[in-house]
Amino acid sequence: MDFLQSIIRMPLDQLPFFLVTILIAFTVHEFSHAYFANRFGDPTARLLGRMTLNPAVHFDFFGIVLLLIAGFGWARPVPVNRDNFSRPRLMGIIVSAAGPVSNLLMAIIGCLIYALLIATGVFDAIPSGKGQEAGQLFFSVFTFWNFFLFLFNLIPLPPLDGYRIVEDLAPRPLRGRLQRIEQWAMFLFLLIVFIPALQAYTITPLSMWAYIMRSDTLNFFYQLFT
Repeated sequence: MDFLQSIIRMPLDQLPFFLVTILIAFTVHEFSHAYFANRFGDPTARLLGRMTLNPAVHFDFFGIVLLLIAGFGWARPVPVNRDNFSRPRLMGIIVSAAGPVSNLLMAIIGCLIYALLIATGVFDAIPSGKGQEAGQLFFSVFTFWNFFLFLFNLIPLPPLDGYRIVEDLAPRPLRGRLQRIEQWAMFLFLLIVFIPALQAYTITPLSMWAYIMRSDTLNFFYQLFT
C-alpha cells in the first residue's frame, strides 16, 4: 500500500471515487464534442462510433495513468472536421467549448445535489458512519475534479480545448504560427509534470481555483436550501 501511495498522486481512500468520477467526466466531455459537431454538420465522430456515452471508446490508457500519477491527463480526442461546418470558426469554438462546459455543468449539478442532501439531513439519516463518509467523499471528489477539468481544458496549449478556441479566434496568419507549436505539445505537458516551478503556475493554481469554485457553489446552494 505504501508503494502504491508513493506513485499515485491522490489518497488511496479517494481512488475508487476518483475513477468513477473520471469515467463519467471524460465520457460526457468527449460525447459533448461529438454531439455538437454532429449537430453542426460534421458526422466524423458519429461515423467512428465516438458519439456515445460508452466510456470504453473514449479512454486513453496513457492519459489516465498520467492523471493518476501527475494530477492531469486526457481522454482520446474526438475527431472534428471543421470543413463540414457552415461557419467553421464560430461552430468550431462552440464544439471546443462544449467539453469543458459539460464538466462545469456536472460540477454545478453535483454541488446542487450534494447541498440538497446535506440540507435535508439525508447523510445524517444513514446509519453507517462509513456510508456517510463514502457519500460525502464521492460528491467532494466528483465536484472538485469536474471543476478542475473545466479549468484545465481551457489552458491554451495543444491539444486542449482552450488552444482550439484560441486557434479559431485568431486571424489566419497567426493560426499558421500557432499550429507550428502543436508538435511540441507532449513535451510542454511533460515539462509541466516534472518541473515544480511550472506546476506552481499551472496545476497548483488550477487546483486552488477548483476548490474555491466548489466551496462557493456548494455554499450558495446550501444557503438556498436552508
